[in-house]
Amino acid sequence: MAAPMRMLSRVFLHQNPRFPPFSAVSSQLDRADIQELDLSHEKFLYRWKHQVPDLTHVSPHKLAGILKKTILYDEGDIVAIEKPYGVPVHGGPGMGVSIADALPILQGALKTEQLYLVHRLDKETTGVMLLAKTDHTARELHNLFRLRKVIKKYWVLSMGVPSHEEGVVDIPIKEVEVTAHGRPHYRMVCVPEYSEETKLLVKKKRKSDEAQVAVTGFRVLDSRGSCALVECQPETGVKHQIRSHMSYGLGCPILGDHKYSNHNKLAPQRLPTGMLERLGIEQPKARYLPMHLHARQLILPGLRDGRGLYLTARLPDFFNRNMRKLRIRVPRGVK
Repeated sequence: MAAPMRMLSRVFLHQNPRFPPFSAVSSQLDRADIQELDLSHEKFLYRWKHQVPDLTHVSPHKLAGILKKTILYDEGDIVAIEKPYGVPVHGGPGMGVSIADALPILQGALKTEQLYLVHRLDKETTGVMLLAKTDHTARELHNLFRLRKVIKKYWVLSMGVPSHEEGVVDIPIKEVEVTAHGRPHYRMVCVPEYSEETKLLVKKKRKSDEAQVAVTGFRVLDSRGSCALVECQPETGVKHQIRSHMSYGLGCPILGDHKYSNHNKLAPQRLPTGMLERLGIEQPKARYLPMHLHARQLILPGLRDGRGLYLTARLPDFFNRNMRKLRIRVPRGVK
């Protein structure tokens, strides 16, 4: 771990105060829901493929039905849902159906005039996602995110175990262009302390000469062999911050994150032999592993009644299944 630790601008014990226990509201889309949807004669491709359901070609109506089953919270002007894997928040060419496409149908099911997106999660990220029923509430919640008053906790399965059980990664991040198979791609890298290998990837700066401040707290919840369950708490909101800090800051890329698993190339993640054996796959099949990055919890400060709002999403099926295979457990008392 000596080489990765050189890339940390600051690593120190996490001294943030602990939050009191709470009763989390949770829901989960299970296998029965998947099978039920697959019985129809409609032209939807909805099947289990490489551990996760392929939602790319479902209709907005089908997606709205799925989202309704995963509602975590619906009170006042705030709605919280569990975002499923592989669905983008906003659509685009070749992106398939998006959360935004399903909102007009979902708002009808919830008998509200409008639903607004408050924040976004990456396509491959699962977990808690906030919606608002009014523009005023959407702006209010968005402002809390902007002012960094919302506490965000993510759980990841990592390839490798951080050398510190708990700490803070404080390394600026910049988006750079890399070339793979003759085509340009973009990813976020830690700066200014590139490794020699990472420097070779930089072709040109995409946006700005200035890197963005990025700070991520972390603690190892459990580990076994060359895998760990890590809780990450980003204090800033830089694109792909957790993915970049886990890989380039701690030297422990997220399981299934093929974009950030190699310093000197863009290629599928190569897993240690022990992990392959426990997962029951061969190396060529590792390219199909989904990314194990889950928005576990959002904690909102008191809005109108002075009480904080704690929202927790249970781990998706594929995440739980692979944890069991890797003999990783959630410690007792951890929410």
